[in-house]
Amino acid sequence: MGGFLFGYDSSVINGAVDAIQDHFAVSAAVTGFTVAAALLGSAVGAAVAGGLADRFGRIRVMQIAGVLFAVSAVGSALPFAVWDLALWRVVGGIAIGMASVIAPTYIAEVSPPAYRGRLASLQQLAIVLGIALSQLVNYMIAAAAGGSAMDRLGPLLAWQWMLGAAVVPALLYIMLSFTIPESPRYLVRVGREDKARRVLHEVEGGDVDRRITEIREALGSEIRPRLRDLKGRYGLLPIVWIGMALSAFQQLVGINVIFYYSASLWQSVGVDESNSLLLSLFTSVVNIIGTFIAIGLVDRIGRKPLLLVGSAGMAVALAAAAFAFSHARVEGEQATLSFGWGAVALVAASAFVLFFALSWGVVTWVLLGEMFPLRIRAAAMAVATATQWIANWLVTVTFPTLRDWNLSGAYVIYTLFAVLSFVFVWRFISETKGRTLESMGREEPAR
Repeated sequence: MGGFLFGYDSSVINGAVDAIQDHFAVSAAVTGFTVAAALLGSAVGAAVAGGLADRFGRIRVMQIAGVLFAVSAVGSALPFAVWDLALWRVVGGIAIGMASVIAPTYIAEVSPPAYRGRLASLQQLAIVLGIALSQLVNYMIAAAAGGSAMDRLGPLLAWQWMLGAAVVPALLYIMLSFTIPESPRYLVRVGREDKARRVLHEVEGGDVDRRITEIREALGSEIRPRLRDLKGRYGLLPIVWIGMALSAFQQLVGINVIFYYSASLWQSVGVDESNSLLLSLFTSVVNIIGTFIAIGLVDRIGRKPLLLVGSAGMAVALAAAAFAFSHARVEGEQATLSFGWGAVALVAASAFVLFFALSWGVVTWVLLGEMFPLRIRAAAMAVATATQWIANWLVTVTFPTLRDWNLSGAYVIYTLFAVLSFVFVWRFISETKGRTLESMGREEPAR
């Protein structure tokens, strides 16, 4: 549910972008800032989640995030002005950031090594299901209101119902958090080893006492990790820089332009609002298919090969999309694509989402949950995830302006980042398939 809300709250704004801009009569730049405001909150939430999780436990942080999700949904549905909406988006973003850290951390800490990749992949599956359902709900609400997010449905406008609907999964998230056990690694850290044994017996079995000893040794001095523990020769430890770069590249390829702005993007090249919402839903289905492919492959062929395939495929798809958009005809303020180039753009955008989903969408979260030594994992995870949200914010806040400047040029920029991501993975990413969490950092794994 944490991953589901991550995806739902991140992308639900997609169907409301143009309606919000028209309703509040603001510029593309202000609209971009409002959409991206959640990402600033996400960076904050990601930065504080690790410390909170080590102090109060993984489950308690989930519950805090759930409350923030619910409050943000209600506030976003009832804004007084655009700044008010942006503020509630920041609150929701804090919840998203906390969920983005705590879910992969928790999953990695309760998963046996042989299944950890597939189980961690369920986080990304939940994210893409959240994205898909948000687009389906947006389409259904718009259809019920008369076909547009600006139409009224009962006491509220359709776009307000779109943003407010997230309160339902938020409340479900809070309730379900009371049904799962605390992380055994957190329990060992705070001296509750008897309970940690019971949890390990339930989720792993085998020699539980040996696993407790491994966890205790890996925790070292058992001092809660702090940001100062990440300091190294080049400001930070090399593994932390690698995690930050991995997080940044996941966003700099422009994936969330598709999930935050796809309805607006298709409308900008002549597709009507109803069909643009359907195209956004179709893209989300492609995202789900790619995620299932990744779940089936991540523990078979490994993390690094999937990333390399994904980077290469994204680069080709983004280049094709840029070429297709360069053929848009502009008449006054209206741009249109011919049927042929529109089909090329749709296929290219879908291929981009597919290659992202079967690689970077899943593998980034798997690696972030397992690549750091246990002693610094929570703090390093927080820094890496905060980096991801900052990169996401930069891409999101700049896209409306880039789109108005040159849509094709924007996609060329994302293509260059996809190429650079291939080089980065080839040079710096090490394979973690099949290794225990406690072994991370003991030696340099084979690349």
